[in-house]
Amino acid sequence: MLTWLQRNTLSFPPLEKAMREPNGLLAAGGDLSADRLIQAYRHGCFPWFSQGQPILWWSPDPRTVLFPDELHVSRSLGKLLRQQRYQVTFDRDFPAVIKACAAPRDYADGTWITEAMQNAYLELHRRGYAHSVEVWDQGVLVGGLYGLAMGQLFFGESMFSHADNASKIGFATLVRHLKDWGFVLIDCQMPTNHLQSLGARSIDRSDFAGYLQRHLDLPSRAAWVS
Repeated sequence: MLTWLQRNTLSFPPLEKAMREPNGLLAAGGDLSADRLIQAYRHGCFPWFSQGQPILWWSPDPRTVLFPDELHVSRSLGKLLRQQRYQVTFDRDFPAVIKACAAPRDYADGTWITEAMQNAYLELHRRGYAHSVEVWDQGVLVGGLYGLAMGQLFFGESMFSHADNASKIGFATLVRHLKDWGFVLIDCQMPTNHLQSLGARSIDRSDFAGYLQRHLDLPSRAAWVS
């Protein structure tokens, strides 16, 4: 039975109670307050729902992750990185990145990054949890991504690209910095061909929960301002 969250508590049901079909649906309801979102990521779940639906919270099994040491840079992507055609920055324009991520895609109707969702992550950015990666071509924003950093873990949320390989360049640059900063895992949530081409793979949800327990409260050497 699906658990409905109450607004007067931030607790979530155990991850083991998530449904098998649809895979990972853990709870519904609650709100998108910054405190609840922080607790959700610490617990191992994330919000994902369409316009008109109640807020839905997910913890899929298996979980798609990328370990910084396993980043796969293809020959063509490596060439682009060495050419330094694009400038990559961090936290230069978080609002523009999340707005671009929320824009309609050619292959999908609507967006799950609603105005309420954007406002929620903007608040997390103001609190120092949410961060953006921007990819610029001669001063024009052509790609990027955003997510949350907690301890030695980064929780990826969404990315966009308006130029060939722009999001891959942003992601690869981020992963290399995260490795230097002492991060041990990037949460990619669900599998996609795009992420798998960069080295993402699936692990058991119980293993993912173990990384949360061991690394959420450990310090990193992150330096986001660029």
